[in-house]
Amino acid sequence: MSLKRSPLHQEHLELGAKLTEFGGWEMPLSYPSGTIAEHMACRSGAVAFDVSHLGTVRLEGEESFALLQESFTNDLRKITPGRAQYTHLLDPNDASVVDDIIVWWVDSHRFDVMPNASNTLGVRSVIGGTDVTSSRSIIAVQGPRSREIVGRRFPEIASVAHYGVARFDFMGAPCVVAGTGYTGEDGFECAVDAAVAREFWREILSSGVLPAGLGARDTLRLEAALPLHSHELGPGITPLQAGLGWVVSWDKGEFLGRKALEAERQRGVSRRLRALCSSGRRPPHPGDLILSRGEPDGMVTSGNFSPVLGRGIALGFVSPDLTVGAVTEIETRGSRTEALIVKPPFHHLSI
Repeated sequence: MSLKRSPLHQEHLELGAKLTEFGGWEMPLSYPSGTIAEHMACRSGAVAFDVSHLGTVRLEGEESFALLQESFTNDLRKITPGRAQYTHLLDPNDASVVDDIIVWWVDSHRFDVMPNASNTLGVRSVIGGTDVTSSRSIIAVQGPRSREIVGRRFPEIASVAHYGVARFDFMGAPCVVAGTGYTGEDGFECAVDAAVAREFWREILSSGVLPAGLGARDTLRLEAALPLHSHELGPGITPLQAGLGWVVSWDKGEFLGRKALEAERQRGVSRRLRALCSSGRRPPHPGDLILSRGEPDGMVTSGNFSPVLGRGIALGFVSPDLTVGAVTEIETRGSRTEALIVKPPFHHLSI
């Protein structure tokens, strides 16, 4: 099966990007600067990611609000047009997370629902709507200086509030910006018409923003302890197990999976997602055993080397009685390394 390509594909080739498959798309993993340099640039300055592989399902019309309320866990009444919201779509049978989603409420009767790349078709089968993924490119600018740097050229973009949503025009094409991201840093994501996406990308980079690939995006989201679907969320994993109960609005009425999730809430979760900081530099890997008092207790779902901390970090599911401060071990390829359960995010720890 041929891979889908972003409207920015040729730009990545010209920048010397190393490409990889992700969710059925051919996307940049890193650029010649390297993943660690891109990671650190996001923590100290600003970088730009092409995340056009994310889906966009558009709902328009007066019935859209009610349909999303009945489908997703969070409560749209908490926000208003011109805001974004993080939410979950659950399996009605066991309340596992079918997908974690950002909803951009663009105006009174238009919602741009942003699923993960490989889940777009499944989300659309539930909520309907129009798949407009191929009509735009999503460019995420992230980092503590992102607003300062981009604001010199695009003040209307840089002024978007955290989790705000606003329209803007570029070269006559209507576009949308949201104050969202996936790095643990300030920033925004721009949905730019595919016809002008290459020109917009060039202007962003020319302002002094470094291009960054999905390798850095993954290490950044792990340092921020943000869940990745198919790792910390997915079949058999509920919001309560993942420590994301705040995404569930119990007082809003029915939503898909509510009955099964209420049953789990009443009996208590059998496992809980925790953040683990290793005592050494060796990066843990998904599937590594987590041991408590020498006995297997859980499994790593995401692990890597933290450029900020200079040691291995991981997310993993363990017994709910293992809480912050508990000492565990992570077994990687037959050797064990001590790891402390910590309060995330990792990049704000003082170690």
